[in-house]
Amino acid sequence: MSAPAKLHLRLPATSANLGPGFDALGLAMALYLTIDATEAASFHIKATGRNADLCGTLKDNLILRTYAEVLTSSGRESIPYLHLDIHNEIPLGMGCGSSAAALLAGVLLANHFGNLNWTTQQILEEACRREGHPDNVAACYLGGMTASAVSGNQVITATCGQDLTWNLLLALPSASLATEKARALLPPSYTRADAVANIQATALLVAAFAKNRPDLLRVAMQDRIHQPYRMEACPLLPLLLPLNGQPGVLGVALSGAGPSVLVIAENASPGLPEIIRQAAGDPSLEILQTTIAGGAVLAGS
Repeated sequence: MSAPAKLHLRLPATSANLGPGFDALGLAMALYLTIDATEAASFHIKATGRNADLCGTLKDNLILRTYAEVLTSSGRESIPYLHLDIHNEIPLGMGCGSSAAALLAGVLLANHFGNLNWTTQQILEEACRREGHPDNVAACYLGGMTASAVSGNQVITATCGQDLTWNLLLALPSASLATEKARALLPPSYTRADAVANIQATALLVAAFAKNRPDLLRVAMQDRIHQPYRMEACPLLPLLLPLNGQPGVLGVALSGAGPSVLVIAENASPGLPEIIRQAAGDPSLEILQTTIAGGAVLAGS
């Protein structure tokens, strides 16, 4: 059997939760993890772009570890070595879906070079199982704004908003935050009032993306389930939340588990980054400006 053709992957960054949609909503953003993979005599990575030193290391590399684990668990006795050309635009450890993109990349590489012939649903469910929750993985794979749920062992997804032209601004603090630490800050239970408020806001948020209703975002992105408990570990959040609904700003929320903050604007206002920096009290605050992205791109040759 001839070796599989090389594989080209382009996987978008994602922002999960979007305020009230805890572990249920995700948004694909036009910042990408791009990989060109070919079989090789040994594992090797050439990395460029953001955090190239971390992306290029072989030790405990999440992409390669996932790739090997999927093939081993699928009964493959030999694991093809790969050379990966990686270009990364996704901030690591900042709540922008870098781990979901890496996990999905590992599963896609295993499916391709291991000739697993998995369906889209099998790929999605394997990556979601490894991530532990479906919001980031679903948005990374499918694009747009994705709502997802787990029923038994099955992941159910629906996506919308891929054609929206809203502008996204990511405010990135200097220090990262581990998802495990961010989850440890959450309480074991919530009041009925908080649960109902989040259900209402989440329903409104899905409608905003499905119906192109930016006017709904100011209320729809409000949260009482996770953001209030992550303020101390994500100090940008309380500084930028007051921008919600101000001129030029449609909505503000923690990006994923933080510490980055996502600001949604209807237009690409050249003055908005400076307004965000002023609110944060940090003239050197890094802000990435992007848009809503489509899903994963796969191409063999």
